[in-house]
Amino acid sequence: QVQLVESGGGLVQAGGSLRVSCAASGRTFSRAVMGWFRQAPGKEREFVAGIGWITGTTYYADSVKGRFTISRDRSASALYLQMDSLKPEDTAMYYCAATKEGYRTVASIYSFKGYDHWGQGTQVTVSA
Repeated sequence: QVQLVESGGGLVQAGGSLRVSCAASGRTFSRAVMGWFRQAPGKEREFVAGIGWITGTTYYADSVKGRFTISRDRSASALYLQMDSLKPEDTAMYYCAATKEGYRTVASIYSFKGYDHWGQGTQVTVSA
């Protein structure tokens, strides 16, 4: 059984930084892509960033490009999201997600429907 566990969320002032982490576990957990999504109250879950697990190729939503950095540690089976220059509109529950192994289109990487495993989320709140 695959488990994704997020940590590192919290309260930060606008302009500040925060790093959230995701620990992945499970027997023979092979994945093609891991990503971060977020969901604010009353809004749909939206793509934030993704990374090819083997290739390291990164993908970002326009709203976070240049401010957020996704990275992974394959040996530790861990995923990270470094968030800088945070804005109040970044306030949301942040979810870690993973696909199964195999080819993924770029379009599927940007869609929550393209992911097979999800964590429980970690809250990030940015005060003005």
